[in-house]
Amino acid sequence: MEDYMDIFREELLKNHRIDKELYTKYDVKRGLRDSTGKGVLTGLTEISDVIAFEEKDGERIPIDGHLYYQGVDVKDLIDGLDGLKYGFEETIYLLLFGKLPTKEELDYFLEAMWDMQNLQNRFVRDVVMKASNASIMNAMQRCVLTLYTYDENPDDIDPENVLRQALELINKLPLIAVYSYQSYCHFRMDKNLLIRNPHRGRSLAENILHMLRNDGLYTELEARVLDIALILHAEHGGGNNSTFTTHVVSSSGTDTYSSISASIGSLKGPRHGGANLKVLNMFRDIKEHISDWNNEEEITNYLYKILAKEAFDNSGLIYGMGHAVYTLSDPREVILKECARSLAEEKGLMEEFMLYDRVEKIAGKLIMEKHKVYKNVCANVDFYSGFLYSMLDIPEEMFTPIFAIARIPGWCAHRLEELLNGNKIIRPAYKYVGQHVEFTGMENR
Repeated sequence: MEDYMDIFREELLKNHRIDKELYTKYDVKRGLRDSTGKGVLTGLTEISDVIAFEEKDGERIPIDGHLYYQGVDVKDLIDGLDGLKYGFEETIYLLLFGKLPTKEELDYFLEAMWDMQNLQNRFVRDVVMKASNASIMNAMQRCVLTLYTYDENPDDIDPENVLRQALELINKLPLIAVYSYQSYCHFRMDKNLLIRNPHRGRSLAENILHMLRNDGLYTELEARVLDIALILHAEHGGGNNSTFTTHVVSSSGTDTYSSISASIGSLKGPRHGGANLKVLNMFRDIKEHISDWNNEEEITNYLYKILAKEAFDNSGLIYGMGHAVYTLSDPREVILKECARSLAEEKGLMEEFMLYDRVEKIAGKLIMEKHKVYKNVCANVDFYSGFLYSMLDIPEEMFTPIFAIARIPGWCAHRLEELLNGNKIIRPAYKYVGQHVEFTGMENR
């Protein structure tokens, strides 16, 4: 088999390389971005807005980043929680219905959420348990697709039916993720099987911690921090890869389960949902090679090595730094950093938190200097999220699934928006640059 694949590989590489200069010649918007890196406008949305610049005298001036959900600044949303524990649930309501709920509306919504927060025992046994998977994201895709067969009306794309499917998936996905992880631990890691049901009356954040932990216990701060993390990851505009996937697949008129499973597949990619684990592994490497975490000169020298492709994974990247839109600051990172500080204080990990803080301050300047970038390079949402999840004792295999649990309300809101407003299948163009050859029959037949 290896001999065959060597031959096939050679043919593949020989015949599928496109001259990079052709992309410039035909002004191809690679990655749907123009030459400045700005995203090509492909649609309209009211669900969220990402702000990093303001117009002044005809110029775009960088400002501290802002993220809006249905017109509400996420920072104001989180500041307004004031100790309330259902922040993520309120955010789900906001994204789906376009407004924040009143107390009565939230109470009714929570009752509906808890009613849907279950999986049939037969589904857990026959779908989740019988095919354990080392990739929890792939397990989630498989389970979401299989839920199609448990739906009495799976193909109806009437908005009311899609909303019902969306709410069920939003509430079932945390259970699917945790149970898939527990199945993986039992069948592939030879650990005890632990299946704990969610408790009615608890928030999604509380139930995730309750179901994941052996003792089922968590502190109020831990639940609040995870709730905030879920809010911050719930939505980020229609142009991010997984949400654009939702729009593309939904525009074909397919069912909700196919659409959401495709979005999960997109998020699984390390260029999208897996970046926080890269940051965590990078810091493990930094801690192994830096003897004094307080020595900024030693930190600077090692970061130079990373940028020079001489250290860590030799990619030349300092993970968690830089963003396609934000320049001065990523509002999600700013909030998560304070959450990480609070958890580090509670858990006695301030020395490690301060290392993150020093790397953040040094890395942006080094990247600007190395790549001759004349705009500020800020830390992004992934910089502290992996550290935060590790302090919450969330297994690394669950980092990206937690992202998916947080992002599915945004996907569902965009699916509904596409079905209500799109009315056209999304079909961008690709220019053919190969050769036309005269066909004379199968060669050497």
